[in-house]
Amino acid sequence: MNTFAITNAHVVPIIGEPFTGTVVVTGSVITALGPQAKVPAGARVLDADGAWLLPGFIDAHVHLGMHPEGEDGSGADVNEMTDPNMAAVRAIDAIDPFDPGFDDALSGGVTTVNVNPGSGNPIGGQTAAIHTHGRYVDEMVLRAPSGIKSALGENPKRVYGAKDKTPSTRLGTAMVIRQGFIEAQNYLAANDPAKRDARLEALGMVLRREIPWRQHAHRTDDVATALRLAAEFGYELVLDHGTEAHVIGDVVAAAGVPVLIGPLFTTKSKVELRGRSLANPRRLAEAGVEISIITDHPVIPINFLIHQCTLAVKEGLDRDTALRAVTIHPAKVLGLAERIGSLEAGKDADLVLWSGDPLDVFSRAMRVWIGGKQVMEYDAATRTPVVASRKVVPE
Repeated sequence: MNTFAITNAHVVPIIGEPFTGTVVVTGSVITALGPQAKVPAGARVLDADGAWLLPGFIDAHVHLGMHPEGEDGSGADVNEMTDPNMAAVRAIDAIDPFDPGFDDALSGGVTTVNVNPGSGNPIGGQTAAIHTHGRYVDEMVLRAPSGIKSALGENPKRVYGAKDKTPSTRLGTAMVIRQGFIEAQNYLAANDPAKRDARLEALGMVLRREIPWRQHAHRTDDVATALRLAAEFGYELVLDHGTEAHVIGDVVAAAGVPVLIGPLFTTKSKVELRGRSLANPRRLAEAGVEISIITDHPVIPINFLIHQCTLAVKEGLDRDTALRAVTIHPAKVLGLAERIGSLEAGKDADLVLWSGDPLDVFSRAMRVWIGGKQVMEYDAATRTPVVASRKVVPE
């Protein structure tokens, strides 16, 4: 089995203190690490020469592969806006692994993403957690479905209001979600295998707490509605965006609900973004909320994920919290913390070697491994990241 060791690295394991030392990879997993970790006989050795080694970053809210940059027509498959309840649609059925954004992800040290349907529907569909390199999506999948996307606020009311259909208000949006769960409860209670319903089966996974409910919510009142619905139906709630969640941060924290905050680089382009601020991650963290930071790619280019963390640190967010917000915190949200999100023996060898501190905007990802396979190396001579072919059939 292939074994290699990265030596003389400044290792930031996320869980545990940083150290200067060695990380050993055998096959697809980390098998040893530490200041005194031994290099196995016959292992290939990469001398990091003091470069920083971290786990691959995780962006828990993107539309990568479903909504390529610059394509709003034939190439965009992010929103099936023909019915308000689209619980049965699956992101995995529309992800193109040759979207150039996947290469950009690797150049920014992002090895895992959670691909979401869009926010045009009150109930938008099933999400998929995938790696950022592969020939086809099935070999990239870590967990699918990893949740169901739902949207409160301006988007669904705008979409269906323009069609002169329900919902055209926040009242109507909450009603659609509530009615969907009531129908799913009745469906589960009936337990009639002769009357299968893909939408209600999907909502049943949420009611059984097998997957989380991923609630798009910006404004404080929408955050409150999200908490109210979750309390009513008893499902696991994750707040996506949470632009004004800090206003009731104590309530969110008391409910044990994580917030995926972002995108943070955008303008205040619509009314529900008036409270957007790079200081909001700090405000949420100080309230006791477990935060992840997201790009919502292609809203913000995915390779800027770590730069959002840097600017949040500039506005007072603790730097360790910032790094956890793109590693172990989103890994927990995706139900994948046993595999990814930190450097520990037995975890997947999703690694990124940085030229320096990744929170320094002058640092860059020099090498990226997914499952122990090198998938990107920065070519200093041409100043370009070189990504391994996605078309080569493995041996």
